[in-house]
Amino acid sequence: MRAEEIAEDFPVVTIDSDALDAARMLAEHRLPGIVVTDTSGKPYAVLPASQVVRFIVPRYVQDDSSLAGVLNESMADRAADKLGGKTVRDVLPEHLLNVPSANADDTIIEVAATMARVRSPLIAVVKDGSLHGVITASRLLAAALKH
Repeated sequence: MRAEEIAEDFPVVTIDSDALDAARMLAEHRLPGIVVTDTSGKPYAVLPASQVVRFIVPRYVQDDSSLAGVLNESMADRAADKLGGKTVRDVLPEHLLNVPSANADDTIIEVAATMARVRSPLIAVVKDGSLHGVITASRLLAAALKH
């Protein structure tokens, strides 16, 4: 089975998209992440939903999770405000930039190896130099377990 056979249409944002809009898309569609393209439409990165969550939680709470219990609800309600005025580029972690994509003719094992190596919940599939679709980890597992 080849990557293009299990790739599916998937929401995509650009590096200059509004970060809050991207977060809303992740939440509304319950996506594990989203493919980010550069300004020419080529896959550039993957923005996992977990990274957006990490961006909105203050660093001091990440460093000491016991502080999460002392923050009041009004602070929690305003957590997403940190995304206001930011672009997707601003919230992308460096280790997920230039995430390798899969070629349409790659096998599922090649896609799985790439996904595991870069620890990404999804991989962009490229055909003839442009985005063909996306393979999520759950879709890859379903295809692998089918046999």
